[in-house]
Amino acid sequence: MNSAISFADAKLTDLPFIVEVYNQTIASRMVTADLQPIDTDSRINWLNAHNQTTRPLWIIKYHGKDCGWISLSTFYGRAAYDKTVEMSVYIALDFRAKKIGQYSIEKIQQHARQHGIETVLSYIFRHNNPSIHLFTKLGYQQWGMLPEVAELDGVKRDLVILGKKLF
Repeated sequence: MNSAISFADAKLTDLPFIVEVYNQTIASRMVTADLQPIDTDSRINWLNAHNQTTRPLWIIKYHGKDCGWISLSTFYGRAAYDKTVEMSVYIALDFRAKKIGQYSIEKIQQHARQHGIETVLSYIFRHNNPSIHLFTKLGYQQWGMLPEVAELDGVKRDLVILGKKLF
């Protein structure tokens, strides 16, 4: 356990922080397919689609300071997929390389197991080696690859689907 890392259920008042951390990743062209910064209004429905049992959205804190967020989101929106979720984790630039992401993923997987989630998916650009390494280190396997489905600044990029069975 890492006592320096804690979690809080995200609230609407956390949305500016969530968007700020997300927007930090756009310029790298490694994490998101968004090409321009997003605004908080565009994420209100996304935030409201979460619940704190099977689709949590947590603010990650490091020594009491907000440092990122992690979420489980509905996969594909059909009832037969209710026990499958998509995971997203975003760590603010100043807090990377402290194992915060790894600990957060382990913690939310534990939460998911306790609430009957069986399968976790993560969609990661194939050229995002740090994220691919992190997820594979935690037992995720490549379950699919979508070749050249994104274009970032004129460069075609592949999307890897990583998955893990929790049960």
